[in-house]
Amino acid sequence: MKLVFAGTPEVAVPALDALLASGRHEVAAVVTRPDAPAGRGRRLVASPVAERAEEAGIEVLKPARPRDPEFLERLEEIAPDCCPVVAYGALLPKAALDIPARGWVNLHFSLLPAWRGAAPVQHAIMAGDEITGAATFLIEEGLDSGPVYGTVTEAIRPTDTSGDLLTRLAFAGAGLLAATMDGVEDGTLTAVPQPADGISLAPKVTVEDAHVDWHTPALRVDRVVRGCTPAPGAWTTFRGERLKIVQAAPVPAMTDLAPGQLSAGKNNVYAGTGSYAVELLWVQPQGKKPMRAADWARGVRITAGESVGA
Repeated sequence: MKLVFAGTPEVAVPALDALLASGRHEVAAVVTRPDAPAGRGRRLVASPVAERAEEAGIEVLKPARPRDPEFLERLEEIAPDCCPVVAYGALLPKAALDIPARGWVNLHFSLLPAWRGAAPVQHAIMAGDEITGAATFLIEEGLDSGPVYGTVTEAIRPTDTSGDLLTRLAFAGAGLLAATMDGVEDGTLTAVPQPADGISLAPKVTVEDAHVDWHTPALRVDRVVRGCTPAPGAWTTFRGERLKIVQAAPVPAMTDLAPGQLSAGKNNVYAGTGSYAVELLWVQPQGKKPMRAADWARGVRITAGESVGA
């Protein structure tokens, strides 16, 4: 089939690579978000998908909005058979959805209908799910509600951050998307409607969602930290300034600290929660780089009874 691939971040690159390497399909163009400012100089930078497409010599389309007439006209000129999508980042209008004969097929990082929305991996970790996965489905006008072509499953490990899990799903999902394109082409795959029950929503995780509540149990604190790493980053406050919690680990044997109360030794820093303590392993003070929590504690000289989140 002739394909137009839509995607933006690094997590979409493995899927693009898989389609380029498949040998069965022609990736005629790539659709991605416009260049965005990045770094201290706020210089405009192309998306990872745009950079990979340019390396491969593929036409790159960067519409400000996918309803722009110039973009729709160019898409009609290319006349793709199908448009695979991975984390493109913009809502596709019906005018665009109607152009490819076999539709737009999205690779979504959850087992639909669970966790429809922008942040399925983060929400799966924060909810304490043990199993997640990826699914390919035919895009409709509803939010991640279209019929499903196929799925792969992935266990959520006890120490997984959303970054760890998303990396594994990106590569497993890349193979699934390539196989889905093969099945769509030869007619061996039929999209199956999603069940009406089991629906959960995964909106974008906000900075406020990443605010650690030390009165919640240690398992909840751990899930928030892992689910919000690397972005937007779990955080608390210490002496009136924001402190990111980069890595922490529950310590069930330590139950004598009040919520948020700190205990610092030579090589360890603990914080109390609503149940037992968590060990702070890596933190990032405001305006500084991530550092080992023990080094941070020595630098700030924590006094007896001090707390985070006060």
